[in-house]
Amino acid sequence: MQIHELKRRTPLTKSRKVGRGGKRGKTSGKGHKGQKARAGRKLRPEMRDIIKKIPKLRGYRFNRAYSLPFETVNLSTLDKNFKEGEVVSPVSLLAKNLVKKQKGKMPKIKILGNGELSKKLTFKDVSFSSGAEKKVK
Repeated sequence: MQIHELKRRTPLTKSRKVGRGGKRGKTSGKGHKGQKARAGRKLRPEMRDIIKKIPKLRGYRFNRAYSLPFETVNLSTLDKNFKEGEVVSPVSLLAKNLVKKQKGKMPKIKILGNGELSKKLTFKDVSFSSGAEKKVK
């Protein structure tokens, strides 16, 4: 008996197939190479990359919609442009071109105490500085 004539006592069992696609064979339906062909692949969603490229606003609570600044009007301007007993409101000030719309919206109005008011006016939807409030009352 020579070495090439030896036989094993137990029959040869085939090695178990590794579970890479079962009956699909070769590339197991994953095409050829690359990250997408690998097991356990994890690609970042494309939308996340787009979001990351958008510039961020700095500061505290930057995601909240900020309020528009006040449009200011002095008492002396009101005295020149309004008649006795008229209503001073954002709409009337806009009509007389004393204020402008801000980003297409009606502005918030603040009356400042510069000058004197000699007429009686009715104020609606406006705020006052402390000096202007004293002069109006």
